[in-house]
Amino acid sequence: METLLSEVSRHGYLILFVLVFLEAIAMPVPAALALLVAGAASATRALNPWLAFASAMAALLLGDTSMFLMGRYTGWWLLGMICKLSFNPETCLLRAADSFHRRGRILLVFAKFIPGINTIAPPLAGSMNMRFTQFLRFDLAGASLYAGVYFLVGFVFSDALEKFTRGYQLFTRAAGWLLIAVVGGYVAMRIGLWIKARPLRAVPFVTPADAADAFSSGIAAIYDVRSHGYYNPKAVRIRSSRRLDPDRLNQPGSGVPADKRILVYCTCLKEATSARVAHNLLEKGVPSAVIKGGLRAWIKAGLPVESVPAEEVEMLPIFDQ
Repeated sequence: METLLSEVSRHGYLILFVLVFLEAIAMPVPAALALLVAGAASATRALNPWLAFASAMAALLLGDTSMFLMGRYTGWWLLGMICKLSFNPETCLLRAADSFHRRGRILLVFAKFIPGINTIAPPLAGSMNMRFTQFLRFDLAGASLYAGVYFLVGFVFSDALEKFTRGYQLFTRAAGWLLIAVVGGYVAMRIGLWIKARPLRAVPFVTPADAADAFSSGIAAIYDVRSHGYYNPKAVRIRSSRRLDPDRLNQPGSGVPADKRILVYCTCLKEATSARVAHNLLEKGVPSAVIKGGLRAWIKAGLPVESVPAEEVEMLPIFDQ
């Protein structure tokens, strides 16, 4: 029996670590529930409270540090990816950055309790040039508060949670099923996106060379439809191309010339944003096509690019050193 409990505990610590880590890297996993149940299991001595809390803290710090470093070296790209779950990704990003900058570094301590800020705070801190040592201090305080509150509530009210836990064996089984559900949900989401994207496969593509010829002859116009906009002061775009916000296609003032073929490009995987925009335009009767390979293929072909005008760059605020 002791051997069985020992094996269960070892796997349980790993599952707790994985669940908390997944939430820290912006996956839709209820880490707070895992911490509550782990606290309750600790009260029944089915789990060593110090090891459980250490596992949760290690997962939080590892996940947050990874997101901080990714934010430091990818900046607006990672932030835009996270904000894609928002109705308006650019508004989400700019508002979050402004709120984070105005409230200061102390927001990191409470960020995990604030929906919408919890996962974006570490990469924001990285992209906004916060010193790594400062980030670690504030993040350590925030992770301790977050894990400590839920763990302590679970520990104190373990009797009320007993029917959900029945010791740490049930927690392990429940967490295992939760992981399966998360994986299943992710697979279902990918299948749904694949089905939803089927009509986009009919969108016509053109090579960068053909796009350049059509543009130079005046029969086509080229539009940049990158979903993240211009947040990088070193951003470049195809020379003489114009900006078309993919999230405002149906809003007034987002029109395109009716006498030219519209060629669109982006930098995302498989030209997903470009395909969506071109499909939308085609449904409106506007002749459109996607530049195959996007901006990267254009640059690789040696075709001309230009720096984005300074007035079109929306700079993220930066923390003073």
